[in-house]
Amino acid sequence: MSGFVFNEKPIEIARGDGPYLYGEDDTEYLDMGASYACVPLGHGHEAVQSAVSDQLADLTYVQASYPVAVRTRLYELLAEVAPGDIDKVWLCNSGTEANEAALKFARSATGNSKIVATMQGFHGRTMGSLATTWKDEYKEPYEPLIGDVEFVPYDDADAMAEAVDEETAAVIVEPIQGEGGINPASAAFLSRTREATAEAGAAMIVDEVQTGLGRTGDLWAIESTDVVPDMVTSAKGLANGLPAGATLCRDWIAEDHGSHASTFSGGPVVASAAEATVSTLVEAGVPAHAEKVGAYLREQLQSELGDSIREVRGEGLMIGIEVRRGANRCLRDLALNHGILALPSGRTVVRLLPPLTINESEADRVVEAMSEVVG
Repeated sequence: MSGFVFNEKPIEIARGDGPYLYGEDDTEYLDMGASYACVPLGHGHEAVQSAVSDQLADLTYVQASYPVAVRTRLYELLAEVAPGDIDKVWLCNSGTEANEAALKFARSATGNSKIVATMQGFHGRTMGSLATTWKDEYKEPYEPLIGDVEFVPYDDADAMAEAVDEETAAVIVEPIQGEGGINPASAAFLSRTREATAEAGAAMIVDEVQTGLGRTGDLWAIESTDVVPDMVTSAKGLANGLPAGATLCRDWIAEDHGSHASTFSGGPVVASAAEATVSTLVEAGVPAHAEKVGAYLREQLQSELGDSIREVRGEGLMIGIEVRRGANRCLRDLALNHGILALPSGRTVVRLLPPLTINESEADRVVEAMSEVVG
């Protein structure tokens, strides 16, 4: 077949409703991956659809140098809900762009070039963010990438403290590694990273592209610690399925951000979707619901699967199930025999990133299916 450059799965999706997707033949699938956490409110959410429809009727697009009410409201909303004293916002279209901007901002603000990243980390596929991504198979076809990047073991506070020096522009780290296997960082590691970067005058970038927006039980995963970084990056679920990203910055970063720009920064239609998404997440208490259902799902998985798996880990509704055989075999069985769509995270981890609106009965369906798949 011609016409695409992408590996497609043998399930054609026609429509979605809440936590469910439906094939062209009307087969129902419980969407436990949310296309990599991109629809935290579920498919076809009324508030998002209404906001987008209304904005389309008024104005589809104008560049960010012209103020637009909906974009201004989104700036203010994201500044309000950002961790600590972070209150400057750069809007873009994806997670890799948000991280790319953060890396550029750090180099501009500090005058340094060195970036410290973590083994098994993933920060995107554009040339800068790709250079801070660990996996060689993502990088080798495109090398040479940007230089002066040093990798340290994830959750190793001593190694991180040793790596950060006076030549460091930034550390970029995920509070829970998504692509790397659903590995949570300890609060001690994140605190030590904050101390090391502050002492060196470097920026601490927390990549919340996958963990943010309520997925772990807090609006931002970093909020479960006492750490306030210099930048937080967000994307994926920011506009509940429309392409949106954001780099949230402290003042000292924003004051010397350099000349970075983007044509489609904060387009009105996408801004309207993001405003509706974030407002709904906060006002409806969605993070607390994710924490409750996520705890229930993890407990049930551990109880029912027992020794047939290696481990269940994660926070909220960001869950990794480390299985004793290849994850892809489990995912195929879940999809074709049980109508459940999930994701891999490395070779042996089944990753669950469902809409944050799922309920306990839907969690039970996943547990029952996993019991059959791994049993």
